[in-house]
Amino acid sequence: MASDAAGAPKPSKYDPNFTQHVIDTMGPKTTPRNRVVLGALIRHIHDFAREVDLTIDEWMAGVKYINEVGRVYSESNQTRNEAHRLSDILGLETLVDEIAHKIISDTDVDPTSSAILGPFWSPDAPFRENGGTIIQDPAKDGRVVLMHGVISDLVTGKPIPGAVFDIWQASANGKYDFQDPQNQTPNNLRGKFRADENGKYWFYCYYPTAYSLPRDGPSYQLLNMMDRHPMRPAHIHIMVTHPDYKGCTTQLYPKEDEWLSSDTVFAVKDDLVVDFKPLEGDEKAKLELDYNVILAPKDYKGKPF
Repeated sequence: MASDAAGAPKPSKYDPNFTQHVIDTMGPKTTPRNRVVLGALIRHIHDFAREVDLTIDEWMAGVKYINEVGRVYSESNQTRNEAHRLSDILGLETLVDEIAHKIISDTDVDPTSSAILGPFWSPDAPFRENGGTIIQDPAKDGRVVLMHGVISDLVTGKPIPGAVFDIWQASANGKYDFQDPQNQTPNNLRGKFRADENGKYWFYCYYPTAYSLPRDGPSYQLLNMMDRHPMRPAHIHIMVTHPDYKGCTTQLYPKEDEWLSSDTVFAVKDDLVVDFKPLEGDEKAKLELDYNVILAPKDYKGKPF
């Protein structure tokens, strides 16, 4: 039973023992972690229902909504993951990403911030040579960028030879390769590059393009209910890995993008906002992006918090 400031029991409108009874019905074969996670889920969802005095009509609307999320996934042959997209627009994936990857450095240097993986990464991206390009199918409005940088160790500051730099991005029309088979071949604007002996990588890509999440389906319906836009700021996805280091999956955003402060999936962080600068003397590109990546060693604990 709840208590007021003086410590006296406070009357409860609803059965004060109900939620704990539901939790206590979990049997002895429930794993310790499942007991923690599911117990917390039950408590929070019950508290939510009580806080808002959830009506039967609202509860049934939620049930139908969840069913619709599953229907879209099933009828799209499991290519349109509305549950994943809902996690994004509610900020859950970004929060879980921070919980999983946040490192408080005990030096005056921080590792490169992580950001959500998103639904468009592919394990099939080919390795390409440094100095090469990920542009297989040139886009009329694409602005070519020379992207380069150094991958280094958080603790020693030394370069990390052999680190793998995996990049993927949408084309100038805002679509990824498998969304746009009429204009893009598989693995267009995707590639993996291996850092040289000095930890350096370099290749050609496009200046990124902002795009909208799909403007139909359950996730768009929810955005409309909250009077929110479906736009993602322009971004480049990267995943940087090495067997001896904690990998970093993140996204890079042009500093002039209009959607930075209201990214519909809440993935923008200050150190991921970058400056694309004019480039002269390179016949292949008019812009360049110099971006260094800092990885923490696999056994690095960071500052206790």
